[in-house]
Amino acid sequence: MTRPDRVRIEVTRDIATCRALRRTVFIEEQGVSEADEVDELDDSAIHLLAFVNEVPVGTARLLLMGKLGKIGRVCVLPEARGTGLGAALILAALEELQRHPGVTEAYLGAQVHAVGFYEKLGFEVEGEEFIDADVPHRHMRRAL
Repeated sequence: MTRPDRVRIEVTRDIATCRALRRTVFIEEQGVSEADEVDELDDSAIHLLAFVNEVPVGTARLLLMGKLGKIGRVCVLPEARGTGLGAALILAALEELQRHPGVTEAYLGAQVHAVGFYEKLGFEVEGEEFIDADVPHRHMRRAL
């Protein structure tokens, strides 16, 4: 997949599809344990699902925490990477957070290899590197 044809990103209640995508990327590809990937926050989160030609290929999870909107569980299937879909998914997440009164900042924990990707989208690193699910991460934040 070089460039996505018909891309659609929307808020969804189809948590099963979001979890299936996350399982493929985080558990099967990256070796994250199921205990680290699955938690009780899915039920109260806002989920985004990205489609290319009506096939689900990416997801992100948003948590509202006062003035912070936490973006997490961001993943794109390997065949859709490098197409701009990941950036489109983050921009859609930022737009969704802006729809919620009082949310003024976006916050995320980026895998270290993805820090540059998020910096291009206006996020800035803060704090020290930390380990989450055995993977090095950095906290990042940006104003909405």
